[in-house]
Amino acid sequence: MGQVSQKIATFLMFEGQAEEAMNFYISLFENSEIISIKRYGPNESGAEGSVVQASFSLNGQVYMCIDSHVKHAFTFTPAISLFVTCDSEEEIDRIFAELSEGGQILMPLGAYPFSQKFGWTADRFGVSWQLSLLHPQ
Repeated sequence: MGQVSQKIATFLMFEGQAEEAMNFYISLFENSEIISIKRYGPNESGAEGSVVQASFSLNGQVYMCIDSHVKHAFTFTPAISLFVTCDSEEEIDRIFAELSEGGQILMPLGAYPFSQKFGWTADRFGVSWQLSLLHPQ
């Protein structure tokens, strides 16, 4: 399994959708890749082929994830979200639309006192994302 070089990484726990989520996320951001995946084998505690532990990067930022084989009474919450600064209107519109599909829009994409264009959504996996257009300097 690949090494995570940053000292602190966001760790996401899924229940059977870790690989699907990673592939979706790396398709949205440039310079992104799956770094490593360790899978459950036959007769192990998790479903065969599901993710024991994986790491991936989104535009150079490393994240980790697993497929929990234990059913939990909790999931992701908007109290913690991934904040993305977008460089262009095309980028924020595209990423917000893709993340929102099958998810839940928490704040629609629009102008707010704190950002000329901002949106907050939970994706179809329940992970919360805030997107903000970078202000021209």
